[in-house]
Amino acid sequence: VETNVIDVYIRYLRNKIDVPGRESYIQTVRGTGYVMRR
Repeated sequence: VETNVIDVYIRYLRNKIDVPGRESYIQTVRGTGYVMRR
């Protein structure tokens, strides 16, 4: 298993749920992981 599998799927999710011109719903928290924001 590649080490970037989670990164790839987070990107797929961002592409599906994000609205162009707005901040991403999924934020990367460095050293921790990811968080969903409104």
